Amino acid sequence: MTEKLELISEALVKGQANRVKTLTEIAIENGIEPMAILEKGLLQGMEVIGKKFRGNSIFIADVLIASRAMHAGLNVLKTHLSASQQILRGRVVIGTVAGDLHDIGKNLVVMMLRGSGLDVVDLGVDVDPEEFAKAVLEYQPDILGMSVMLTTNLYMIPEIVNELERRELRKRVKIIVGGGPVTKEFSQLVKADGFAADALAAVDLVNSLLEKNR
Repeated sequence: MTEKLELISEALVKGQANRVKTLTEIAIENGIEPMAILEKGLLQGMEVIGKKFRGNSIFIADVLIASRAMHAGLNVLKTHLSASQQILRGRVVIGTVAGDLHDIGKNLVVMMLRGSGLDVVDLGVDVDPEEFAKAVLEYQPDILGMSVMLTTNLYMIPEIVNELERRELRKRVKIIVGGGPVTKEFSQLVKADGFAADALAAVDLVNSLLEKNR
């Protein structure tokens, strides 16, 4: 079993999406548990990719290629995982704040979070405080992510936090923030639970917060 899972990890690190898909199908056929394939095969590979990226030995394009390979494996596993198992690692709701239509950075974060085996609800762009609050009620996420690229829209983040507090939802969810004008100091000012400067940092932050919750 270990050898088969190692082959999946190696193929993922190389960005070989079709091979990851095939190897995942073979692992299922051979009776390997879907959660074992996810944790010891796919996620193990993404962990290697993260270390390589932080060590500056690969580029963001390589991370994206590996994420696509991860998705190829996840698509095979989805039909074999129960609904509860699919969100076992955690659920994240994310969106770009009202008045801001930028989504490239947010979309990259979404792709990488999903590539890490997390259940992600993408609210899109121009999301107002009420929509964020309704999403927290509807989806019951572990983490709420807010993205902003325009300095003029930074004020929306405290408005969203205030809306969550008004509805007594703030304590139900961890809040992370990111985007061009966002700083660690600003995140502390608005009492967020974390700040990420880039997509990989966002994945690390989410995983860290989920680990603390456990």
